[in-house]
Amino acid sequence: MTSPPPGRTDPRTGSRAGLRTGSRTGLRARGDRRHRVRGGAPLPLLLPALVALAFLVLPLVALLVRAPWRSMPDLLTSAEVWQALRLSLVCATAATAVSLVLGVPLAWLLARVEFPGRGLVRALVTLPLVLPPVVGGVALLMALGRNGVVGQWLDSWFGITLPFTMTGVVIAETFVAMPFLVISVEGTLRAADRRYEEAATTLGASRFTAFRRVTLPLIAPGIAAGAVLAWARALGEFGATITFAGNFPGRTQTMPLAVYLALQNDPETAIALGLVLLAVSIAVLAGLRDRWMTAS
Repeated sequence: MTSPPPGRTDPRTGSRAGLRTGSRTGLRARGDRRHRVRGGAPLPLLLPALVALAFLVLPLVALLVRAPWRSMPDLLTSAEVWQALRLSLVCATAATAVSLVLGVPLAWLLARVEFPGRGLVRALVTLPLVLPPVVGGVALLMALGRNGVVGQWLDSWFGITLPFTMTGVVIAETFVAMPFLVISVEGTLRAADRRYEEAATTLGASRFTAFRRVTLPLIAPGIAAGAVLAWARALGEFGATITFAGNFPGRTQTMPLAVYLALQNDPETAIALGLVLLAVSIAVLAGLRDRWMTAS
């Protein structure tokens, strides 16, 4: 006798032929995947991949091996370390807040509004990602220093001096961290369905209300991911900070600057501080892993 069409119940067995067919197809697909995995990688690709993996992992392993684990509590509880850690956390959080206030509208502008030169604006926004941080610090000095293009007016009109202050640290960190937030939020905006926003405006909502009540909740995961990336980048900023804000303990000396200074006089303290930053980086990667896996 012929078997029933797929999806219909076989009166003799009470099972669905379509389910059996789908199960067999799924088993064959899984078997094919296992076969491809077991086939192994070709040697010309495997060797460079292993060398690249060793090149990236070996320095981190060396940092763990050479860490002064017995004296770690004493090193991390010193007053200088806590000053640098507190300053780093406060400035990185402030830089992230500024990036959120300014970067989310900028990302919306790049993703939703057509205007001449949008490609050039996007290139300028992402420029700090590839610009050497020291060059960014010099540019900030030329713009916001006492004799800078804008800084001279801030000093003469309001008596505001930004370089070599805690505010200067926040500005330097914002300059290098905001592009991470803008890129993340812009990508999320482009992937979001614009029909919800258009439906809200059709029902009478203004564009800002539609953004606040409809778009913002949709892109909240992208904003969170961008904020975490910006915070981590701000926490690890070195070049622009030391150039624009200096390296004054208790005032502008962040964790990366403390690592650099300790490496010259006390390598064990430098390793301990480096491990703290390494732990923060691993925590950030672990927190964003699910989002990256979903996006891929």
